[in-house]
Amino acid sequence: MSDYLQVSTAVETRDAAVALARSAVRARLAGNAQVIGPVISVFWHLGDQGEGEEWQVLLNTTAARYEALERHLLAHHPWQNPQITATAIVAGSAACLEWLRGSTGEAAPES
Repeated sequence: MSDYLQVSTAVETRDAAVALARSAVRARLAGNAQVIGPVISVFWHLGDQGEGEEWQVLLNTTAARYEALERHLLAHHPWQNPQITATAIVAGSAACLEWLRGSTGEAAPES
């Protein structure tokens, strides 16, 4: 697995998205977060196809902080069973990745 991840979730309002992003970054579970939206989501829910407007939250973190970030998102998310997914960051500038590691409260790896 990659040492760095981009984690995605979505919520119904801009305010909820910003609050979720802010709380995760404040807790140093993510180095940064971006709120994108509104986006249109098409999905299956309780056996029916649905469609709605959502705000996407993208959070950058380390693999070591993922489990704590997921727990935080589940605890603070307004939905009972939100989609939370993580995508490996397979490449990035060394300075950016080092900043991400430091921003999540992790010590730099020893050389």
